[in-house]
Amino acid sequence: MATIDVLDLSGKKTGTLELAEEVFGAVNEDLLWEAVKHYRAGQRQGTHATKNKKLVSGAGKKLWRQKGTGRARVGSIRSPLWRHGGTVHGPQPRSYSYDFPRKKLLGALRSALAAKFADGKLVVVENFELAEIKAKAFREALDSLKVNGTALVIEAAKQNRNLELSSRNLDGVELVHSRDVHPYHLLRYESAVFTRPALEQLQDGLKKTASKRHTEVA
Repeated sequence: MATIDVLDLSGKKTGTLELAEEVFGAVNEDLLWEAVKHYRAGQRQGTHATKNKKLVSGAGKKLWRQKGTGRARVGSIRSPLWRHGGTVHGPQPRSYSYDFPRKKLLGALRSALAAKFADGKLVVVENFELAEIKAKAFREALDSLKVNGTALVIEAAKQNRNLELSSRNLDGVELVHSRDVHPYHLLRYESAVFTRPALEQLQDGLKKTASKRHTEVA
């Protein structure tokens, strides 16, 4: 069973944490691609719209009589065949979201965690108990943890006011709760910084679902 060092905010080792093989054992790239595609589809606003024949400006009067003029028959200046006419089968407001099986989502989350660990970009700290609300102090803590690029910070506590206010103005840093972390978040940022309770909580939940899956297959 693999282990990972647990650090304090100064970068010193305070202990180790065992990583479950069921969670950090393998990376399924196809599953990760599906999870990211699903997440990004749900983020699309889908507010695009075109004007059809009834929405464009223009009178509805018939331009000339049906027969006898030698010209093609036409019923309205708003016809799609005419310049400034309506658009046929153009995009309309819609939702791009679709259902995604929960088991596949949890499998993708396990793969994302395993990928971060394999790349050496998974950092675990004992806690984020900051003495004051100060972005500079939090940035210095990340530097001590050797987190130099973009970072996803995962906390287990329901509310850590000092951490929220200290991290929100740092460019390339996002704070999420352990219950809300998504494979897309882990792949988007270069490093993932967990508190020990957050990783333990997430690992226990993923381990249980993985055990149920293996039991059902057996």
